[in-house]
Amino acid sequence: MTAAVNVSGSIRRRLLLQLVGSAALLAALLFFAVLGFVRTVAEESHDRILLASAASILESVSVQSGELTADIPYAALSMLGNVSDDRVFYRVASPDGVITGYPDLAAGAEPARPGQPVFETGSYRDESIRTVTLSRRLSVRGAPVAVQVSVAQTRSGQEAQLRQLFRSALYLGLGFFVLATGLAVWSAQSSITPLRSLTEAISRRGPKDLRPVTRPVPAEMSPLVSSLNSFISRLQASLARSEDFIAEAAHRVRTPLATVRTQAEVTLMRVDKEINRASLREMIRAIDESSRAAGQLLDHAMVSFRTDSLERQEVDLTELARDLAERLQPVAELKDITLHFHGGGQVRTLGDAILLQNAVRNILDNAIKYSGHDSAVWVRTLCAGGRACIAVEDRAGGFGGEDTEALTRRFVRGANARDTIGSGLGLTIAREVAEAHGGTLNIENSQTGAGACVTLCFPLP
Repeated sequence: MTAAVNVSGSIRRRLLLQLVGSAALLAALLFFAVLGFVRTVAEESHDRILLASAASILESVSVQSGELTADIPYAALSMLGNVSDDRVFYRVASPDGVITGYPDLAAGAEPARPGQPVFETGSYRDESIRTVTLSRRLSVRGAPVAVQVSVAQTRSGQEAQLRQLFRSALYLGLGFFVLATGLAVWSAQSSITPLRSLTEAISRRGPKDLRPVTRPVPAEMSPLVSSLNSFISRLQASLARSEDFIAEAAHRVRTPLATVRTQAEVTLMRVDKEINRASLREMIRAIDESSRAAGQLLDHAMVSFRTDSLERQEVDLTELARDLAERLQPVAELKDITLHFHGGGQVRTLGDAILLQNAVRNILDNAIKYSGHDSAVWVRTLCAGGRACIAVEDRAGGFGGEDTEALTRRFVRGANARDTIGSGLGLTIAREVAEAHGGTLNIENSQTGAGACVTLCFPLP
């Protein structure tokens, strides 16, 4: 069962929110900066044109016959009309009164010195206006007279222009935000790609794959990968120690039990009283059950640990099955069971020879154990369906209507196994070995119906 993962959030989401937030802040700063800049440029450009118009009018003021006159040049006012459709007002005055222009146009502030403009924003005829005032001194009848020129223009056109500039700055800011957001999404996605790639590479590994991670990773992920490889190394060492312990435990447990059984059999031959002989037989049976249970438990543990790191090499299943049949021949002869072996030439597969031998031995041992006296067991090797197979067939009565799939579970035994010593792990071991090698374990009744046929199939090399 996989432990629940304590998730505290998404790196991608956090990074994306930070980048998008930064983009929004920069877009807002860009908008106000551009808006302020274009507003300043627009107002300065308008003021320069307004100043040029006032200077042109001021230059047109002259003294004729001892009187101040002003011949307003057309260009002085037309340059303002070219900028916008706003109305233009002007006033030329001296200390003696208005020389020309709009008398009700309020006079601007007196410049500090001649030639220095004064800009003001005010109201005239219920409209907002921008006014510039210039002055110069002329000699009239030998006396200096200050001439003041004020030129004003309504601001409707300028405000419309500023609104257009506002929209342009807004579009620029929004465009920058959209572009920055797209780049933020791409950056966030690219930043977690190495982590996602590492995750996929590890998740594609099988449960037995304990190789160190060698995939190139960014420097920031190096401590994580180093820690992971260190953990894998410690796990491999722990599994190796466990496997050594199991092998040693198997030897330490089986040897004393075998010795006790031998001594019990010797004692049985020397005891005359039937009640004592019955007790010794029960003791021998209990020793056999304990020995077989301990042996298969240790075998199962060995298979579980050994499948974590399979030592794959080419194995000839025909030779393996023939060797096992020869080894178990004496056991079969004790029950007058005939072992028949039929080899189909070289039937090869890639796998762990020790595990394959363990699986086949358990199947063959079951066939002998559950077969009656004066029976027969067939062991065949063949290539079928592009797979290398070992089939063991007996005449032990078969499985009837039992669920054969359930028989491969740990400690599950068939209905015919009540009076037979066993632990219910033989077929479990065979199934786990088959699955570790990418093979299958098939359990079915034989074609004759007299027994069972158990087949182990493995991929061809």
